[in-house]
Amino acid sequence: MKQAQFSIIGGAGFRAQAFLRIARALPNHFRVTGLVVRQAEKGQAMEEEWGIPSYRTVEELLAQGRPDFIVVSAGKDAASEILPDLVEQGIPVLLETPPASDLAGLHQVYEQLILPGARVQVAEQYHLSPLHAARLAVIGQGRLGRVTEATVSISQFYHAISLMRKYLGIGYEDAEVTGMRFLSPQVAGPGRAGVPQEEKLVQQPRDLVWFHFGDRLGIYDFTKDQHRSWIRSNHVSVRGERGEITDRRMNLLMDYQTPLPLELKRVNRGEEENLEGYFLEGILAGDSYAYRNPYTPARLLDDELAMAACLTRMAEYAAGGKSFYSLAEACQDTYLGFVAEEAIRTGKTQRTEPQPWAER
Repeated sequence: MKQAQFSIIGGAGFRAQAFLRIARALPNHFRVTGLVVRQAEKGQAMEEEWGIPSYRTVEELLAQGRPDFIVVSAGKDAASEILPDLVEQGIPVLLETPPASDLAGLHQVYEQLILPGARVQVAEQYHLSPLHAARLAVIGQGRLGRVTEATVSISQFYHAISLMRKYLGIGYEDAEVTGMRFLSPQVAGPGRAGVPQEEKLVQQPRDLVWFHFGDRLGIYDFTKDQHRSWIRSNHVSVRGERGEITDRRMNLLMDYQTPLPLELKRVNRGEEENLEGYFLEGILAGDSYAYRNPYTPARLLDDELAMAACLTRMAEYAAGGKSFYSLAEACQDTYLGFVAEEAIRTGKTQRTEPQPWAER
């Protein structure tokens, strides 16, 4: 694969630095050509830490050369200011944020970007994470038969909803949405700042939402800070006509008289007497790989492997390849998240309505 060259706008942020770590770990795959950091002091600090030039404006960045694509890792307001100019110049963009904070904003995204055919993708990486990718591969092989139910307890709203749609094979179909919130006490766990410094009991909301798509059911289940908690677990259940996946367990059929229980098994190098380095080789589903790590032998977290896959697909898209997570998909998942929040807030069943981006 040709080395992809990209720049980052908002290069001092938490998520932007994840892209920088990935590029440093995979120099044959990626090179960051520059960072746009508005504050000179932060820009200087980033240059010293990463050895990458920083610029105060997009114009200064582009004056040094045009990358294959640009990652916009800024807040919603900043992104809405930056995107139209990049699109007008024909620069492919990987957007590292939800596209808008309300339905009116999503409609504006449709009018300004989707309708004119802007070359923008969104860095929604969860479906590219190794274990999710392995489950989706098993589903794609037809081993579960037609999937009718999916429970996703992984992350908040649009992230989990994007997974739920992909597990169910849902595009832009409408749904009846019912939700509730339950408050329960738990000992606080780690956050972005690190491990807790004292024991603290906090009331954490657990949101449960049912998406009834007629012949398919999606269930969203998430407790605040669950993805960082030491005492609350992530959970996925996908059920089809011929089998189910529950986390890493698979209950399948060889035929209608013969059950076939299997596991999704992680294969790591560097364990026990293996001296190849420490990295994920892939995930086995029975006797064949459902996921092979394309970035071996780099030592990356699962989330970083997923983000690297976003960058790879973005490079392919920028070179004329196919869409992998479009603005239209991002708008739909964000919209379903808004409807879910309204169902929780009101306690009443909501009905989604067809949105203009569904036609694209």
